[in-house]
Amino acid sequence: MTWMVIGLGNPGPGYAGHRHNVGAMVVAELARRAGDGFTATRGMRAETVETRITASGIGVIAPGAQKLILVRSRTYMNESGIPVGKLAAFHQVIPHHIIAVHDELDIDFGTLRLKLGGGDNGHNGLRSIRAHLGTGDFHRVRVGISRPPGRQDPADYVLSNFTKAELPDLAHAVDRAADAVEALVVDGLASAQNTFHSA
Repeated sequence: MTWMVIGLGNPGPGYAGHRHNVGAMVVAELARRAGDGFTATRGMRAETVETRITASGIGVIAPGAQKLILVRSRTYMNESGIPVGKLAAFHQVIPHHIIAVHDELDIDFGTLRLKLGGGDNGHNGLRSIRAHLGTGDFHRVRVGISRPPGRQDPADYVLSNFTKAELPDLAHAVDRAADAVEALVVDGLASAQNTFHSA
């Protein structure tokens, strides 16, 4: 059984610290846990890590291990669906085994919410994935970044860096989101929701 995790974000160092890139930060943490670096995947417009996952963790060789493909897009956010569609077809990953990790304005900073399916809520990355898969029935790990303060334009807000004061809480949120991805694959959605929605 193969699972694929796409960490949504924009490519390049200029975007790396942006709120919109928190999904890419989570996938980078999962790759670190696997002990692997991303490599460019020819023709896929993405960088990937192919590893295994069990109840003992990522990168552990054990009976019952499931294949896990970690994806960091080389496209901009609004074209995230291109590599997802290509990789899903190549590896024969069904939509229910795809997890999109992304920022969420309507959730408090640092809070996690997991779900299967649903709308795009104005998120261009999710809209693109839906378009290229032909369905919205993929999992989402939503990492709260809160609404912008005052009258700041949400588009400007998501393309701004986290503040120094937020960085300790950001590190904790990224770590927990990586834990949530592992739990979702190993234990299933309902169990993962029980653990991470109540925390």
